[in-house]
Amino acid sequence: MSNIPETGRTQRVTIRLIILQILVVSLLLTLGGRLWYLQIRNGQQYTQEADSNHIQEVVDPAVRGQILDARGVPLADNQTRLVVTVSRTDIMKMKDGGKAVLTRLAGVLGMKYQDVADKVRLCDAKTPRPCWNGSPYQPIPITDTATTQQALQIMERREDFPGIAAQPTAVRHYGSPDGANAAQVLGYLSPVTDDEIQASMKNGQPTLQRSDQVGRSGLEHTYDSELRGKAGVIRYEVDNRGRVIGKAGDTPPQPGDSIVTSIDSRVQAITEQQLAAAMQDARNTYDTVTHQNYKADSGAAVVMDVHTGQVIAMASAPTYDPNEWVGGISAKDYAALTGKDSDYPLLNRATQGQSAPGSTFKVISTSAAVNAGYDINGHYSCPSSMSIGGQVFKNFEGEQAGDISLAHALEISCDTVFYGLSYDQWLKDGGNNPKNPKDWFYKTAHQFGLGAKTGIDLPGEVPGRVPDRQWKQAEYDAMKKSWCAQAASGKHDYATDIAREDCVDGNRMRAGDSVNYAIGQGDTLVTPIQMAKIYSAISNGGTLYQPTIGKAIVSPDGKHIQQIDPKSVGKLPDSPQTIHYIDDALAGVITSGTAAWKFNGWPQDKITLHAKTGTAEVYGKQTTSWFATYSKDYAIVMTISQGGTGSGGSGQAVRNIYSALYGVQPDGSIDPKKGLLPAPQRSLPKFGPDGLVQQAALTIPDPSEFAYPGYDSSVPGQATTLAALAPERNEKLLLGRRYQA
Repeated sequence: MSNIPETGRTQRVTIRLIILQILVVSLLLTLGGRLWYLQIRNGQQYTQEADSNHIQEVVDPAVRGQILDARGVPLADNQTRLVVTVSRTDIMKMKDGGKAVLTRLAGVLGMKYQDVADKVRLCDAKTPRPCWNGSPYQPIPITDTATTQQALQIMERREDFPGIAAQPTAVRHYGSPDGANAAQVLGYLSPVTDDEIQASMKNGQPTLQRSDQVGRSGLEHTYDSELRGKAGVIRYEVDNRGRVIGKAGDTPPQPGDSIVTSIDSRVQAITEQQLAAAMQDARNTYDTVTHQNYKADSGAAVVMDVHTGQVIAMASAPTYDPNEWVGGISAKDYAALTGKDSDYPLLNRATQGQSAPGSTFKVISTSAAVNAGYDINGHYSCPSSMSIGGQVFKNFEGEQAGDISLAHALEISCDTVFYGLSYDQWLKDGGNNPKNPKDWFYKTAHQFGLGAKTGIDLPGEVPGRVPDRQWKQAEYDAMKKSWCAQAASGKHDYATDIAREDCVDGNRMRAGDSVNYAIGQGDTLVTPIQMAKIYSAISNGGTLYQPTIGKAIVSPDGKHIQQIDPKSVGKLPDSPQTIHYIDDALAGVITSGTAAWKFNGWPQDKITLHAKTGTAEVYGKQTTSWFATYSKDYAIVMTISQGGTGSGGSGQAVRNIYSALYGVQPDGSIDPKKGLLPAPQRSLPKFGPDGLVQQAALTIPDPSEFAYPGYDSSVPGQATTLAALAPERNEKLLLGRRYQA
């Protein structure tokens, strides 16, 4: 008889079924517990999260703050333009994806359908520009240059243009009513990048939005966070297909602060015009060394308040129109600004252009000689040339003047006096075998602030270079391999001969290095803003100020004003007697020295000017013109690359700027009423409760009356630029956003 139960199950099968039942029950209990946890215990939380999935946020951009000049005149403002936008949400509901509507829109705007369609498509890794990089729920701008007629066609035929809007919108605009450009000072805007959004994360949330425009250079970059304000948010309810079904509230945007600068737009316009005119004059001047006209390929000019370091005007050439960036720059325009043939107009030559300073450096060499113990009242030989270390070092034009004072050496810019002083000090420091060199000439340059950034509130400033022993060694370590390779080529041109010497002992401070350095030649590099800082310090008695352009940050309602105070950063390493001595000598440059031929008839007894000319020689190029000057109020420095001599290239232009500032007439008389700024403006504009500038109207001088020396209305550029200052005599300008005749 069989032992199998009637059920047909063995004991083993029964055990397996029991285990299986236990597993099933366990899984059911686990699933039930999880459902209870999700639906009952945390049900409210997940319900809220699910609801939030039906809320989409659209960024409402904040109005960017203004950049104002010292009087309150806008340099960068927001113009109201007719902007045509497309609601992607609306057109995607259409059967044809909005093709018919976009085709009609393209016809009204005079655009191609594909150009409009490209702007509406969303950006991703595979989609080429143009495309929309913002929220798909955000109105997408198609053009910001719509005419009134185009806007009316769209808005009056709403049935033909569903999802299309044409409305006034604030758009950035650069330039002042005075005709000032100030491109490199102001900078420009461009859309934020994904990397910048990620980098702006704070507490898990980005402080930058995809719709934001950020400053890329100039003051727009330095004060970007203040100017940008805080974007608002509009919340929409959408269904599971992304269709908007209602509005869920909004957070209004907060406008950005405004920045009041120390720039005077009238002086800025004159400075830009005079730099351009000086460069054009140089191009019309024959260079007897290279036997061709000067190229004058770039230049810069700075006007600074000597008692605060505040910049009144800053010009750089070549320049550009920052409005080209508004609404997105075209590939063609971008190439024109950055290509190798552009001469890089985005570069601010005042803070980023560095070159040998030529004889403008001699004020530092004079200070160094006095501090090294040379008699300030002594007399020093000024032969036509000197032989040092087997090389002949000449005066620029081979002139000689016998034994002269240091003051007279500055006036006539005698190179050989400074060669002799520097060579003598080099010998005292040990010559080719120094033990404990004092290096007075290099030490003094550092004390004057060279070889370091000035700290001006503009991005990208370069420090220049003081070629002292530390720099020589670092340069040798970095370049030895390259120098030796060039030396081994067997060539005998100038560059290879220098490389052959440097390969052997390029880290040694030779006699030739020291004497060249004393006249601002060799490896020394400075920027115009550094020289303006130095000559301002000589004018004010020895205080070095950090250059600044920002003067105050003003809240949108005008109630909160944060002043940016002038900052003293050191003193010149000179006694008051030495500064007074140099001051007198530099006045002599105007009356009887190297700049006298450009300042005949100047009212020196009433407006005392001081100056130092500089003509820097650059291997393979024409000479660089430097002209550093100051009065009791202002320092003006101008430099032109490949522009000729100091006074020849820049002298007349600098004189014209002083004439404009003080109202000096062609006959040497002074009419303060015609002066743009006879004294620096230290006060801030007055702001009303609406945040707008409230200040008495100012009269802008009529350029036809203001005929300063060198003004010629028939010269292209002069008439156009100056006419922009005052189209009609006694024109009134109400400062701020509103203007009236």
